[in-house]
Amino acid sequence: MPPLLDRWLEEVVAAPGATALEQKDDARRVLLDDALRAAELIDALDGPVIDVGSGGGSPGLPLAVARPLRSFTLLEAERRKCAFLERFAAELENVTVTWGRAEEQPLETYGVALAKALAKPPVAVELCLPLVALHGAALLWLGPTADRDALRSAAARVGGELERQEDGVAVVRKVAPTPPGFPRRPGVAKKRPLA
Repeated sequence: MPPLLDRWLEEVVAAPGATALEQKDDARRVLLDDALRAAELIDALDGPVIDVGSGGGSPGLPLAVARPLRSFTLLEAERRKCAFLERFAAELENVTVTWGRAEEQPLETYGVALAKALAKPPVAVELCLPLVALHGAALLWLGPTADRDALRSAAARVGGELERQEDGVAVVRKVAPTPPGFPRRPGVAKKRPLA
């Protein structure tokens, strides 16, 4: 494991509010190994990558280390978490940390948007897919109880199509431009999900 990721795992477990995990081995499995499942999916897509709601840095940071030739933006709404992420991003030429919300970012700018533990799938797809250019994709980590029909319905409303799911990661392809009005104002997607 690269020294930066080893140090990151130690610090993310120790940092208040960065994760609920308390053991480094658990953090490695949940934050590092789980993130890297999407590396080959990213390889199949072009353009810069944005990790929406990066939190403590997963999945964006491990994937940025694994794919140093790709440009990654770690988007986080909490300043404290941004400061944590910036300490590691400073050591990586391909990573930028942005403080803000998905609803306020430039539309159709990225090739790939990542969401892991951001929100329920219909909310996550509304927040992520508008940021992705046509033919790009949102990669969403899904739990075993995720409602795939609700995800399909919400994806269709924002110009997407659930293309496939591999190893718990859904690939939602951007097949049409983002319709006017999406994403909705900050907080609306969580209060009134599309599906």
